[in-house]
Amino acid sequence: MNKIRLFTLVLILGLLAGCSSTPRKDQTVEGISGSITISAAASLTDVLNALADQFQTTYPDVDISFTFGGSGALQTQIEEGAPVDLFFSAAEKNMDALEEQGLIDAASRTDILENEIVLIAPQGETEITGFETILDSNPQIALGEPKSVPAGTYAQEIFRNLGIWEEVYNHAVFAGNVREVLAWVEAGEVECGVVYATDAKTSDAVQVICSAPDGGPRVLYPAAIVKDCANPTAAQAFLDFLTGETAEEVFVSYGFTFLAS
Repeated sequence: MNKIRLFTLVLILGLLAGCSSTPRKDQTVEGISGSITISAAASLTDVLNALADQFQTTYPDVDISFTFGGSGALQTQIEEGAPVDLFFSAAEKNMDALEEQGLIDAASRTDILENEIVLIAPQGETEITGFETILDSNPQIALGEPKSVPAGTYAQEIFRNLGIWEEVYNHAVFAGNVREVLAWVEAGEVECGVVYATDAKTSDAVQVICSAPDGGPRVLYPAAIVKDCANPTAAQAFLDFLTGETAEEVFVSYGFTFLAS
């Protein structure tokens, strides 16, 4: 190939690359700005804070604030008119309730993640051996409040399936979100607790005794834009980012199963 043809080919390839509509990692996107508020399950705290930093390298004019908590409590806040742009729930039922009331953009709803329920105990010797035998040592058990914390709802379902929910209830202390359950177990204030596998992974102070028995509930995390929110354009950009390859790598590194690909 002579020098003139080679130069022409390089020039054409350069022009094509310049016309690409997909931003490179070192490019920023202009025209999308303002602030967005994300209401998200407490179990997403660490990973979403990490992802927000990456998102803002591409969208530097978008400010993100998070409200983390039990998905049921967050659902109630949205129902009461809290200024939320995007809801990221740890359970389908909370998103279903908002969709039935017309409070989310149903077309934007996406199942992004899957998690796993596990039984944990403080590090060290323990008499706890599993969900089925949890009552053998007469323990105090930390659970999320079943009415407002999906991890608590899932735990209730597991123990009901085992036929021991009433007995477990009498041994339980209830928390307002799953991170509070984790903290109680870390501190040794209870003998065991039920959390997500991703929560257990964040702590060196707890040990995983076992996963939920076969046939346990499937733990899905849907996200959706809140209807009539203040900044739907930026909210859509963040939702698109959460379902992309960059976010997938981060979610998987935190122990989630990624569903949106």
